Amino acid sequence: MIRELFRENAGSIRVKKEATAVKNLQRIIQAVFAISMEKGFQAMSMRDLCTESGLSMGGLYGYIQSKEELLALIQGQGRRILERFLRESVTDLTDPFDKLAALIRAHIYLSEVARPWFFFSFMESRHLGKEDVSRALAMEAATEKALTDQIEEGIAEKAFAPCDAALIAGLIKAMQQDWYLKRWKFKKRGTSVESYADAVIEMAFSRLA
Repeated sequence: MIRELFRENAGSIRVKKEATAVKNLQRIIQAVFAISMEKGFQAMSMRDLCTESGLSMGGLYGYIQSKEELLALIQGQGRRILERFLRESVTDLTDPFDKLAALIRAHIYLSEVARPWFFFSFMESRHLGKEDVSRALAMEAATEKALTDQIEEGIAEKAFAPCDAALIAGLIKAMQQDWYLKRWKFKKRGTSVESYADAVIEMAFSRLA
């Protein structure tokens, strides 16, 4: 994800050596997540970011010019990865049930391996400016639209029972978010990511079959 972020934004990042840039961007983004967990992104200063990442102020400005630019980078990369992952998850699938299951699983599995990105995007979206909130909502809407479209397709093919596709997609989305927002609860219960995905799929199918 970091390497893709660098390549997508190479024109605005002053450091051009990819290996060095990827390593330091990872330090910067991990520092953002750590500080945000402690006191929130809005309260974070560039000096805080220097201290946490171990980079000098000059070194930091080789990658970003402001907090707002950094936030846009993180949000943009998260959205691109999610949209691509969802799109690729249904490639070569034709059965509506298989495609919906793949979409549900893809989101939950991606949020497992990239939980800090998902958690940060959700939690900080409540405190962002209007433009940043729009970007955060776009990432959430992309998932829900993919689910809605797939459910509507299944209804049109008479594979799914008639229902409010947008409502069912919203319920699925809420369960997907629960996995990364309340990870502690499932960890305490010993619930694996595979078991959780299976349960969400089973609940969705029970309404659509």
